[in-house]
Amino acid sequence: MAHRVTPAAHLRGELRLPGDKSISHRALIFAAIANGETLISGAGDGHDVRSTAGMMAALGASCERLPAAPDDAPGTARWHVRSPGRRALAAHGDGRLDCGNSGTSARLGAGLVAGVNGVHTLDGDASLRRRPMARVLEPLRAMGVEATGAPGERGETAPLRIVGGTLKGGEWRSKTPSAQVKSCVLIAGLAASGSTTYIESVATRDHSERMLAARGATINRTQGEDGSWSIRVQGEAELRAIPQVNVPGDPSSAAFWLVAASLHPDADLTIRGVSLNPTRRHVIEILRRMGASIEETPGPDDGSGEPVGDLRVRSADLQGVEITPQDVALAIDEMPILSLAATMARGATSIRGAGELRAKESDRIAGVADGLTQLGLHVRVEGDDLHFVGGERPKGGAPAVRGDHRLAMTFAVAALVGGAAVEIDEPEAAAVSYPTFFDDAARVAGGATHGTPA
Repeated sequence: MAHRVTPAAHLRGELRLPGDKSISHRALIFAAIANGETLISGAGDGHDVRSTAGMMAALGASCERLPAAPDDAPGTARWHVRSPGRRALAAHGDGRLDCGNSGTSARLGAGLVAGVNGVHTLDGDASLRRRPMARVLEPLRAMGVEATGAPGERGETAPLRIVGGTLKGGEWRSKTPSAQVKSCVLIAGLAASGSTTYIESVATRDHSERMLAARGATINRTQGEDGSWSIRVQGEAELRAIPQVNVPGDPSSAAFWLVAASLHPDADLTIRGVSLNPTRRHVIEILRRMGASIEETPGPDDGSGEPVGDLRVRSADLQGVEITPQDVALAIDEMPILSLAATMARGATSIRGAGELRAKESDRIAGVADGLTQLGLHVRVEGDDLHFVGGERPKGGAPAVRGDHRLAMTFAVAALVGGAAVEIDEPEAAAVSYPTFFDDAARVAGGATHGTPA
């Protein structure tokens, strides 16, 4: 059922966000690879993370979802993972692993099962079956893995058939900056003979490197003279289990509130316990270039290697900027909500080299352009570039969410900061990454109605 979101009288209060989705996926996977027990607290509780937990259980690790503790943030989950170690994992039954809507589950899962005995089929919903998977199948095949996908408009797609077993190390240079592809190769490299090196032209999010090192993997990261980064992992590795893993708040979820509070004329929000990983915080830097007022208070070091802190954001006068292909690579998931910021900032903004947005849960270039245009905002698409004429205020409408969680939340924020109600046709899509988004919106929005059936 569609939901109506109306303009907010103000945006004030404190927020504690779902656990970082990228870290939650990896925490479950690395706990399943390690021999021992891990308690994961603060994990994201969206559908994507649950898909990864289900996949690990299907391979032979025990993944028990525990009741929430009194101090857990809303929309988070606790998982107790017990695993016999990577060498004891195997395909069971028909070998099918349900990735749901999660590209991360499919791509990282492909790297894992490449070193797990048996024949594995990684599949998911209709949206996942449209997403390009050759980018992970090609390096796996170069490592000696029998890996095939179904034919699709953009090359091979799910369902993926992977015959796990013996892998050989080597070197792979990325064609498209992607932390998911990098993580797939590094995870496969753990089971390979010799060492495996992944080379990327732009530094992408480094959660896998940090988390693998913390679990005893031998991993090195060096920068070349051309600015590229080489990440090498030693194969035939056994990870040690970390008894307690605390997942910080998701900066991609925080981005919706950073933009909302920046754009709203009466806003003062504090977001507690957010991951401030250097490879994930680029949305903060882009917004500051636009004139946003964002203060950071670092949190204590918990030994995880992941910096965490609080963010305070207040109303600001944003102005247009140039968002480069490197910016896009470093803040790919934040581009939909940054597009809304661009339409309301003074002056012009361009987002260049955003072709990777077409390979997400939906074609986000088309979805953003069509949706914001329907709300009376000015967007022009040229190939893989988006151009915005700023200074506008969203009008009412019913833009198509296309089953995409980031579009659903972007259009909801447009209503909070705009001049009229917006109908969200698929509000349930937000649950992929942020199940409590509409509850949080109602709480900080000063009495505006949200989540009301249209």
